[in-house]
Amino acid sequence: MTNAGAKKINRAEVVNQNFIDFVQNYQAIEPKNTLSVSGLDSQTLWDLFESQVRSRQLDLMARVLKLSNKVFYTIGSSGHEGNVMLGRLVRHTDPAFLHYRSGGLMMERSRHVPGIDPIWDTCLSFAAAAEDPASGGRHKVWGSKPLWVIPQTSTIASHLPKAVGCALGVELTQRLQASMPIPDDAIVLCNFGDASANHSTAQGAFNAASWAAFQGLKTPVLFVCEDNGIGISVKTPENWIADGFKFRPGLQYFAADGLDIETGYLQVKRAVDFCRQERKPVFLHLKTTRLMGHAGTDFEVDYRKMTDLLADEAKDPLLNTAASLINHGIKKPGEIIDFYHQIYDECMAKAEQAHGRKKITTLAEVIAPLVPLDEDKVYRQAGHHNKEKRLAYFGSQKLLPENQSPKHMAIQINRGLQDLMLAYPHMILFGEDVAQKGGVYTVTKNLFKQFSAKRVFNTLLDEQTILGLAQGYATLGLLPVPEIQYLAYFHNACDQIRGEAASLQFFSNGQFANPMVIRIPGLGYQKGFGGHFHNDNSIAALRDIPGLIVACPSRGDDAVTMMRTLTALSQVNKRVSIFIEPIALYMQKDLYEEGDGLWNTAYPEPGHYTPLGQPRVYHGNAKDMLIITYGNGVLLSLKAAKRLAQTHQTQARVLDLRWLQPLNEKAIKQIAGEFDKILIVDEGRRSACVGEGVITVLATQAKKPKHLRLLTGSDCFTPLADAAGLVLPNVDSVYRELLQLQEIR
Repeated sequence: MTNAGAKKINRAEVVNQNFIDFVQNYQAIEPKNTLSVSGLDSQTLWDLFESQVRSRQLDLMARVLKLSNKVFYTIGSSGHEGNVMLGRLVRHTDPAFLHYRSGGLMMERSRHVPGIDPIWDTCLSFAAAAEDPASGGRHKVWGSKPLWVIPQTSTIASHLPKAVGCALGVELTQRLQASMPIPDDAIVLCNFGDASANHSTAQGAFNAASWAAFQGLKTPVLFVCEDNGIGISVKTPENWIADGFKFRPGLQYFAADGLDIETGYLQVKRAVDFCRQERKPVFLHLKTTRLMGHAGTDFEVDYRKMTDLLADEAKDPLLNTAASLINHGIKKPGEIIDFYHQIYDECMAKAEQAHGRKKITTLAEVIAPLVPLDEDKVYRQAGHHNKEKRLAYFGSQKLLPENQSPKHMAIQINRGLQDLMLAYPHMILFGEDVAQKGGVYTVTKNLFKQFSAKRVFNTLLDEQTILGLAQGYATLGLLPVPEIQYLAYFHNACDQIRGEAASLQFFSNGQFANPMVIRIPGLGYQKGFGGHFHNDNSIAALRDIPGLIVACPSRGDDAVTMMRTLTALSQVNKRVSIFIEPIALYMQKDLYEEGDGLWNTAYPEPGHYTPLGQPRVYHGNAKDMLIITYGNGVLLSLKAAKRLAQTHQTQARVLDLRWLQPLNEKAIKQIAGEFDKILIVDEGRRSACVGEGVITVLATQAKKPKHLRLLTGSDCFTPLADAAGLVLPNVDSVYRELLQLQEIR
């Protein structure tokens, strides 16, 4: 047969007819063992088959109705229906991070909670109906609040790090005596495909789980590799998964036949029981197959031999379950066929009904779960403090930080973190080197001693794991404050925020969230030290992540009040934010001259906070020109503005944005509207810098500035030593730009 001819054959129809023909023609044989030997009974086997059929018929229905645009998703679970065993053996109170081929698992897991109709719920999701209980019609995801299935959109195993974090969080939450929404003996289920096991994110998660268990930490995560032997079109080498995972330290390997429930059930049970009882990570290698291609638009004959397709179709797990039912006398072939058709009719009817349900029709509806903000509650929370607790902790009124002399930013951030740890008993701070060492720049110094290893601890060197841990901890109700050691290192793990943490509220319709405040030392001007990896000034990758808050203080008091706001935002509205701390300003004490001490600041009184988006203005009475900047640019601009005033009697107002995403358009326009001459100073690279966003804001206001200039860093990585000054703005370059503006008439 030619490829063109093969393409005309609908493999879904082939799989469907194969099952019908097999059951109709099947002749019962004497079972090798009783069901009890397999850990099963008649009702359980029938229940599992029912769930398998429901999953299969949902796939077949989706292939039909996608042609009339009534279904918007066709990646199915056919061939993976053996995961119904996990749906039965893992509790619904065990958090589950599921791969997209988990239809059978979800059908079976739904039995644990009365009142759930998994076919109807899935049809709503297929149809992008606003009633979809998983995402509210935003995406086809496997998710359920009552079933503790946290929605995932991942196809490349980026959900594995947070599954590890959730598993580690079970014991950590207990040690902190914090309220936990799941039982103390819960385990975490995380499944994925054999191709995804090769992804660096997955490998990092396996390593993190092994690393933790190797040191005796309880890590009850059940990794389930559903091995169908192929990733879209790329074959997995034979024995690659088994040989790669059998002997990893700290990771217990189990294998199970996912194609035959009668064989695989007890194997799966042993893996689940081991994980729950021993509290150790388990790798369950579940044998599956893939039927009907990767998705509805996938023509496997383009890249697979027909003999291979036929061989996989002969492995259909539904054939084995049906044979077991007949062999044990539980059901007759006719009863199985009738049930099979009945479920197809049910799927079609409910899908047609779901298609007619209300869809999301406004932008406001789409965005609603992405950016929740209850300002009054957030600011009340930001201003909350316990006087007695603070006094007991710091020792006396005299020793309270607000009663100390002004200090530089590093000290004030440290004090601010202490205050926050006091205010939020469930807040944890972690990252590479943050504990005993106190961070590379001593910003977290003594926090480990003050709050113990339960709340301040080091992680292994892997940014994906650090941010994955944060998500897992947040899932259980903790308030994580992870540190990424340098801004350049964040880019190693950006998708843990872009594709995972910041998207969860959106894809779960606000039912799940990953509240956290991520601290990242960054930006440039370290006097040539470290080069690019320690002077990274690019935040372009952060500013386009929907729903993410990006803050950047330039002085100590702002750092404290902004942290209060961000932490309250995480507590109240479960938001994700990034707090960029300018390394070069950590120890900065002086503003204009050495020894003037003008950049030291007093510690803000308890109850003080900085509202989201609110900028800081310097020289508020200046009328000649405006400088808009942030971070290190604030000091450069203030120094240049002073020189300009001295040499030309020209006064420049300086606007410190402080909040870089989202930009406060209203405040920028209001202040900029007073000026015809505006200079934007941005140390970031010219392409995709914050300054571009500011220019966009200014270009859309009614009264546009007549003269607008943008001074940025060069589109270049930061070199070592004095050459670093060649790619970054400095006081002289800011001054020259101001002079050119000043000379314009």
